[in-house]
Amino acid sequence: MVLETTKSEEPIMSQSKTVCVIGAGPSGLVSARELKKEGHKVVVMEQNDDVGGQWLYQPNVEEEDPLGKTKILKVHSSIYSSLRLISPREIMGFSDFPFTVKEGRDTRRFPGHEELWLYLKDFCEVFGLREMIRFNVRVEFVGMVNDDDVTKRWKVKSVEKKSGEVIEEVFDAVVVATGHYSYPRLPSIKGMDLWKGKQVHSHVYRVPDPFRDEVVVVVGGLISGPDISIELMKVAKEVHLSVKSLDVSPGVSKAITKHQSLHLQPQIESLEEDGRVVFVDGSCIVADTILYCTGYRYKFPFLESQGRVEVDDNRVGPLFEHTFPPSLSPSLSFVGIPRKLIGFPFVESQAKWIAMILSGKTSLPRYDEMMQSVAELYRAKEANGVPKRNTHDIGRDFVTYCDKYADYTGYPHLEEWRKKLCVTTILRSLDNLETYRDSWDDDHELLQEALQDPYFAQRTTP
Repeated sequence: MVLETTKSEEPIMSQSKTVCVIGAGPSGLVSARELKKEGHKVVVMEQNDDVGGQWLYQPNVEEEDPLGKTKILKVHSSIYSSLRLISPREIMGFSDFPFTVKEGRDTRRFPGHEELWLYLKDFCEVFGLREMIRFNVRVEFVGMVNDDDVTKRWKVKSVEKKSGEVIEEVFDAVVVATGHYSYPRLPSIKGMDLWKGKQVHSHVYRVPDPFRDEVVVVVGGLISGPDISIELMKVAKEVHLSVKSLDVSPGVSKAITKHQSLHLQPQIESLEEDGRVVFVDGSCIVADTILYCTGYRYKFPFLESQGRVEVDDNRVGPLFEHTFPPSLSPSLSFVGIPRKLIGFPFVESQAKWIAMILSGKTSLPRYDEMMQSVAELYRAKEANGVPKRNTHDIGRDFVTYCDKYADYTGYPHLEEWRKKLCVTTILRSLDNLETYRDSWDDDHELLQEALQDPYFAQRTTP
């Protein structure tokens, strides 16, 4: 089913609305910028003391539950100290704010996490976003003021974390931009509650030192599992990477072959009280620690939608185009729900669409059409064998969605060089896990072509 949102053919007066954006990470910041451009009155509520969201590194995790089982997390960011970007800076930047090299900072193509945080701070300053942000404010409740089918408004209750002051306000619209890399998702393993060793989720992993001379089992074969395993083997006695399928990428295979203390294991069958970790092939080891790199859960503890938006087996829905709940649109929207993509261009294209919908410059399809579109997405995922919990993993469809959002708003599609660099980076990372960030000679010609684009001449300094 192909749906088209309606764009106005005639110039119209922009409808200014009061909008609450929850979160001042990349999704929240670019949403605030786009809403501001459309003339909306924006308030951004951020629970931490600075911008950045996940990219605001929080080294102190001692007070956080090691498995993240508390109702309210004390730590939002899951970034670890050594983390570097998995995408080159050229494709990471917003459409009018390239992520260029700055003198005296991290100049690598695949810089560390702090460099991306500094980029977001620069973005915030250049576009005058800080004045819209309330820091150290936790949103505790978001609910409808009325249930009118035409005009839904939202009550937002927030708490000033330092003073404890509670503020209740009413907004025309709410944009949820809280991210999805904070609440740990854990597997269900027999004996997990009785195992005597240490169990932690990568949400609280920061540095390898606490694991020195230990036998560590790392659970999870996607990005963070192998990445952290390679770092741990420098200090741990042994590192065992437990994965769903032993048919791993060439890059992981090369790392296993290269390092004697790094071992590949199948899934865990059970955990025994005597410290043994038993794998599904019947083999076992005695381990000191299990580190779960098993992903995260979507969670919106503040949202009361009367059952109209729910998280079911990590599927947030129903959401039209992963963005609007049909029965609550357009006054409630979500930015940055999808995973496995180049995040910044994607959330920017989403934010432009939301801002223009709210200003009346474009409109959504009818409720029944949006619901039919969601149902068709679910059927397609099921037919392709995609588990419900992976509904928002869009992967190779990332470009399609960005271009679709652009069509809804009349903005240009993603640049061809950005698409090509994305593909070559993915292929190189699969082949050379340990070296792809620093060895990219095969990208040289494409990179030089990309850098000729006027895009990189735009101002990026406050």
